[in-house]
Amino acid sequence: MRYISTRGQAPALDFEEVLLAGLATDGGLYVPETWPQFSAAEWRAMRGLPYADVAFRIIKPFIGGCIPDADLQRMIAESYATFGHRAVAPLRQIEANDWLLELFHGPTLAFKDVALQLLGRLFDWALARSGRHATVLGATSGDTGSAAIEGCRGRRNLDIFILFPEGRVSEVQRRQMTTVPDANVHAIALQGTFDDAQAMVKTLFNDAAFRAEVGLTAVNSINWARVMAQIVYYATASLALGGPDRPMAYCVPTGNFGDIFAGYAAAKMGLPVARLIVATNRNDILARFFAGGDYHKDKVVPTISPSMDIQVASNFERLLFDMHGRDGGQIRGLMADLDKNGGFTVSGNALAESRHIFSAGRADEAATRASLRRAFERGNGALVDPHTAVGLSVAAEQRSSGAVAAEIPLITLATADPAKFPEAVFEATGRRPALPPRMADLFERPERQTVLPNDAAAVRTFILQHSQRSRVTA
Repeated sequence: MRYISTRGQAPALDFEEVLLAGLATDGGLYVPETWPQFSAAEWRAMRGLPYADVAFRIIKPFIGGCIPDADLQRMIAESYATFGHRAVAPLRQIEANDWLLELFHGPTLAFKDVALQLLGRLFDWALARSGRHATVLGATSGDTGSAAIEGCRGRRNLDIFILFPEGRVSEVQRRQMTTVPDANVHAIALQGTFDDAQAMVKTLFNDAAFRAEVGLTAVNSINWARVMAQIVYYATASLALGGPDRPMAYCVPTGNFGDIFAGYAAAKMGLPVARLIVATNRNDILARFFAGGDYHKDKVVPTISPSMDIQVASNFERLLFDMHGRDGGQIRGLMADLDKNGGFTVSGNALAESRHIFSAGRADEAATRASLRRAFERGNGALVDPHTAVGLSVAAEQRSSGAVAAEIPLITLATADPAKFPEAVFEATGRRPALPPRMADLFERPERQTVLPNDAAAVRTFILQHSQRSRVTA
């Protein structure tokens, strides 16, 4: 298996090289040169298998022989043994043919754990094998940071630096990052928005000398391994409800497009997918794009679903690459327009290509709160988090409009435990969700964070001062 850059000017790499590189040297994102294919019989053969076994079968082709099977199986098994539900990603029925896919049973109570528990182990394996040390740099709108830290904490071959927008994540999300005592963990409150933090990561990755000096690598979903691991739960959900013999529709609350791109990858691998529904909050650049092909940044508006408060969806470049016939030159042009003019518009043909499988909708604050209340009342006191509420709101619109036929199972991805957003849930339902026992003392743990300005020089200097790799090579 070889991987190519969406911008067409970086060398093709194998899986291990892509894992450690994160972002391509031309600024693009890596995608498989060809998509692995599974026949209907091969999908059926996975029915009833434990989650880790399905994960091994789906992930193995993407590894391309870089990791021995026994090592890969062990890392997968260890990753999902950390989850609090035997099914790892269980389904919960909410209507006759509507379902919630619960992705929050991992150590940090969010869907990011599904990929990041594995990613930390993959990093450690690759670095130990080559006797190297790496510096992980990531930006988070809330959940990626804590999941990445949990996957990388205490690992001898890694330092991890996570940027989050100061004052724009929930208190639970912040404390999950700032209360981790391991010396290799550095939580940075950036004075700006998530888009500023994400842009900072790209700026530092594009600084070739700095990247080499500290051995920079990425845990954000710009790293292909993140997307790869998320393909698995689309498959297990489908297989549990009769796939591959009938197609499923999935509604995905998303801001950065990585989670839903994993569903697109599953479809490219042969899993029958009737529709992938992009659910956004008021920061609706993706919904606007699928409505008319126009992708222009707007001001980020704070919401009660903060992990989706994003105006530049970094993973969207991967879909644009396929929409434009995998022409790296066209993607370079679009990304240049985004940087220079704040956006771009795609052709009608390219937009029509995406609409074969994608549709989109948005839920404002009122709709999100109403969705939280409906879920609580309909589910006999069941609570969902605000991001999942956005998904449920858009899913209901898609059902009522006929965009998803009644006979098609509609699966909404439940991306976080409601306890991560207690204030928003309480305001809408009058019920305050409790943290699980293992996190009951979260608000008593001492915090450790660094506040930095939205300035590349300041962030670069801090990383140089605290990275083990830079100290060793100095």
